[in-house]
Amino acid sequence: MKKPVIPFDFAQRVIDQARCYIENPGLILKERHKAIPLLLKALRAGDIDLRKQIILLLGSVAKEDIYWPLYEIMKDEREPDELRDQAAIHIAVIGPFLDDPHALIRKLVADIGSDDWDVKARAIMALGWEGNLSAVLPLIECMYQQDLEIQEIAVNALCNLKDSRLMGLLADRIKTCSFDQKRAILFNLWRFKDKEDEVAAIYKKELESGDPALKLDILILLGQLDARPENEAVYRELLHDKSARVRALAIERLGELGVLKQDEILSFLDDSSMEVKRTALSLLQRMREGSS
Repeated sequence: MKKPVIPFDFAQRVIDQARCYIENPGLILKERHKAIPLLLKALRAGDIDLRKQIILLLGSVAKEDIYWPLYEIMKDEREPDELRDQAAIHIAVIGPFLDDPHALIRKLVADIGSDDWDVKARAIMALGWEGNLSAVLPLIECMYQQDLEIQEIAVNALCNLKDSRLMGLLADRIKTCSFDQKRAILFNLWRFKDKEDEVAAIYKKELESGDPALKLDILILLGQLDARPENEAVYRELLHDKSARVRALAIERLGELGVLKQDEILSFLDDSSMEVKRTALSLLQRMREGSS
């Protein structure tokens, strides 16, 4: 009597082996010749959480093997939007480490001209990697398109290039662009580490005479930069702002400068906002710990 034939679920086996590599990533280096092809198969077979883990894993150990599959996922309308977005973002993450990305760049630049909004937006995201100078002009053109969301995505991508020569263009654009694009530019300027003095001056000017709706955002962004004594007067003016969060952050920034006396900090305990009081108490505690 013949034994019953047990169907072999190839896809499930691939998925199970992929999970094994995810749990033991050291095995990939030992078994690279079979691990990479198997993980690439699982990238098309598993559930979305598994596929996201595989993207992260292969992005760290097999950049040259993963970037075309990522591009295919990014362009595939049948794929979930979440996975397509991650594929685009991850192309930008691994882009600086690719040996020869020119063919990929040509594809992405061509996609920027697509009439499909999703294709255009993801191509812009994918092009934004450090040192990708081939993308500068196409991304600048996108920054001036009518679609406000495309403008913001282009700003983010341009700043991801980390080319300090773009600072002048972005600083000039702030003067005439929409509120949302201006906010996007301001949120990215702090990343130009070699232009920190210029960035700080732009932020200070925005605090002094810019849009009041951006005060809180800029105070948060200034925390990414070195503390600057020349900002003291601006921070002191904001101690009287009607926003409790702005007042609290102004106290925090003055604390970073070390210009507040203990009696002055104590006066903030009479503020109507609990957030301001907590900030003042925290600053007092740090002062006392520093003096003990």
